[in-house]
Amino acid sequence: MNEPVPAPPQPFDLLFQPTNLGPMALQSRVMSPPHFSAIGNLWGSDKDAEKTLAYWDRRMDSALGLIVMTGRIAHQLIPGFEPTGMSADPIGFFRLPVWMERAKAFRATAHARGVKLACQMTMIGNHPFAASRRLSSPVFNNPPHVMTREDIARTVAEYRWSARQAREAGLDGIEVHANHDDILQYFLSPLTNARDDEYGGSLENRCRFLVEMVQAMRAETGPEMAIGVRLNMAEHVPEGYDLQGGVAIARHLQQTGLIDFIHAVVGTPWGNPSYVQPHFFAPGQWAQMAGVFRQALDLPVVHSGLIKDPAVAARILAEGQADVVGIARGFIADPDILAKARDGRVADIRPCIGCNECISRRYTENLPFGCPVNPHAAQEVDGPWPQAKARKALLVIGGGPAGMELAALARESGHEVALWEASDSLGGQLSIAARAPEHGRYEEYLAWQRARIARAGVDVRLNHRGTVENVLAASADVVAVATGAHGRRPDEIAGAQDPAVLEASDVLMERAIPGKRVLVVAMDDGMPPLALADFLGRRGHDVTLVYGTAGPAQNVGRYILGAPLGRLDALGVKFRYMEQVLRIEPDCVTVRHSYSLVERRITGLDSVVLSCGGVADSGLYDALSGKVDSLHLLGDAYAPRKLAFATRQAFALAKLLNS
Repeated sequence: MNEPVPAPPQPFDLLFQPTNLGPMALQSRVMSPPHFSAIGNLWGSDKDAEKTLAYWDRRMDSALGLIVMTGRIAHQLIPGFEPTGMSADPIGFFRLPVWMERAKAFRATAHARGVKLACQMTMIGNHPFAASRRLSSPVFNNPPHVMTREDIARTVAEYRWSARQAREAGLDGIEVHANHDDILQYFLSPLTNARDDEYGGSLENRCRFLVEMVQAMRAETGPEMAIGVRLNMAEHVPEGYDLQGGVAIARHLQQTGLIDFIHAVVGTPWGNPSYVQPHFFAPGQWAQMAGVFRQALDLPVVHSGLIKDPAVAARILAEGQADVVGIARGFIADPDILAKARDGRVADIRPCIGCNECISRRYTENLPFGCPVNPHAAQEVDGPWPQAKARKALLVIGGGPAGMELAALARESGHEVALWEASDSLGGQLSIAARAPEHGRYEEYLAWQRARIARAGVDVRLNHRGTVENVLAASADVVAVATGAHGRRPDEIAGAQDPAVLEASDVLMERAIPGKRVLVVAMDDGMPPLALADFLGRRGHDVTLVYGTAGPAQNVGRYILGAPLGRLDALGVKFRYMEQVLRIEPDCVTVRHSYSLVERRITGLDSVVLSCGGVADSGLYDALSGKVDSLHLLGDAYAPRKLAFATRQAFALAKLLNS
């Protein structure tokens, strides 16, 4: 009898193969890098900790192999010095009175699911420590304190003490953060290390601080705990080390016999690419670099960096570019991302759009955490999405992001939902934004939302504009108006109402084609003016952006801004700042300096395009007020904002309808 022929391996089988990172035996080849501080504070109040643990508990069903949690090391500062900046921490997590209790609780939850738990050890550079007086970035200019030998010795001792804490908490491993502006990268990099003592100069000397630190940590952990190093594969500036320089550092660390793995990543200090790479880059774009590390080392290589979905992760593993892949934002967008891949439900995975709002909201705008595509994220402590206590008939007017999310959530709660959209497709303003270069992931999200709405059984009517008469005739229990916004033509600019002055949406949709020399009036603190300039620049237009602010896109976080600015400079796009547009005339544009009030004329233009934000289209809501008992306004129809604002408003209203 012939033996049965084994089935060929499926694309995602590699993700679920067990593997080892030193003494850590992982149940799969997928790990999640730290993103705790954006979600919630495990070391804060009991409520904060409960929220964070609930977030992770929800994601451990996906056969995750390893979670790495954040771990800031206490700075050894002189009395009274006040460190400033993100991650400037004079106390450190490991010295908090709740650290041991919370770490043990997290470990117990993870181990019960077969997930390993490690902590990252981080000390960001220039808060105020640095290897030398050389700065790492042209956009941050705080003078540092150059570390003395005594400072180095105290810091090594602090890492050793923190490693003891990790061991006593029963953690499985430690990842030493030696990248992304960490103090250790400052020593490793020829860009920032100009020392002339035993900690500077040669490769061995530049690695000495890190090696001494790992030696001290290993003395505490023994061989039972894994120790790895997260390392920039290359520095994207000429003065830093290149890919071969990164490999040389990794080889030197391997030769010490002290570490168990290398976590190979990219990212400049808030630059291009950011260390949290946005959607302007290709998924898994730097995996081939990680493959160079894997070929050069005998240690396992972990790689993370815009690995947006299981298909990208599986490809990286199949091509031998890493032993383990890291996914963070994909888990925020969909906690079941791996489970759905394992079960063959790839089309059901809620796609991450790579807009970085998840991190920018917390660290740039000081807003609560929010994922634009998944408003459930960080709400896991409330349990599964509930069924409605009383079934209602809901009519949603407007099929943009807010209306779509509300319709889907309400239908998933058991309400009867009708969704009316005046155009021939769902998507609203996000469909227009998706037309800009490298914004295609917005359309992926919209396609997923359309499929979700269809599966849920929402009664969708396209080319159906809501009016007072037909809304009242529908006799819905609840009416939600999400009619969006239209482009703003500023009243304060003379000539802005002229039909020859174009609007950004018309240009992106190619309903209007501007001339060769284009002036973009940028009265929008977000991404749209930059996306429009990218769209025009790639089509060969000479583009100038005029901002009244001192810099561009002041509401776009540093985790995303560097990429579009680098792209636009390469396209030859020009910027003018601190200039308020006063008049638009056929042969010139008059601007006034925002502070000196000096007027100037800009000539030699063929077209002017307005990118000035939106004006809420709330007319239907106003007309229905007093005629509908339960009437709601949300999304851009209330006030034009980013995608996360729209979906979070929909989530809040859906919860209210369920109560």
